[in-house]
Amino acid sequence: MTTEPTGIRAVLADRIVTVPNVLSVIRLLGVPLFLWLLLVQHADGWAFALLVASGFTDFLDGKLARLLDQSSRLGALLDPFVDRLYMVATLLAFVLRDLIPWWLAVILVARELVLTLTLVVYKRRDLDPPDVIYLGKAATFALMSAFPWVLAGQMDWALAGFGRAFGWAFLVWGTAVYVWTGILYTAKAVAVARAIPAAAHRTP
Repeated sequence: MTTEPTGIRAVLADRIVTVPNVLSVIRLLGVPLFLWLLLVQHADGWAFALLVASGFTDFLDGKLARLLDQSSRLGALLDPFVDRLYMVATLLAFVLRDLIPWWLAVILVARELVLTLTLVVYKRRDLDPPDVIYLGKAATFALMSAFPWVLAGQMDWALAGFGRAFGWAFLVWGTAVYVWTGILYTAKAVAVARAIPAAAHRTP
């Protein structure tokens, strides 16, 4: 069995043009299109289709990164950034369209802001961010699944009732678990801050 040289692995990790990264960029470009469809055109059907496509490509780029061995540092940053941007944009649009209550959006956005602040704890100690809690990934998946169905529940079609019930069930469950995992991440950051002193800054 042959092993890949360390230098080659480093080059691959630094690659920019990969299939997963292209999919992430396409998803990123879809954010303003989604907002335009939902808030300006009120084209709910197309906005629904775009949300579904975004969720599918989010699942696909992770699978392809492992299958094609195209994981990269850019992808590790870009994929979660696009996820969070989609979530914030969707929450904003849904509040403006009165599809969800404003306080629900505040809870979800506040969780993201708090976790962003906890990253400072790890940075000041020269530590990597904490490992992903898979329950948190499940909550994100539930929320991203809920959004298109909540939208579908407002549309004039045969499955509107199902979409409304299915979407809100996933939204409530996803929000509860999302907040719980946010508490776990925050508690972990507090424990690190208490146990490990901040790294001394070197002066040139």
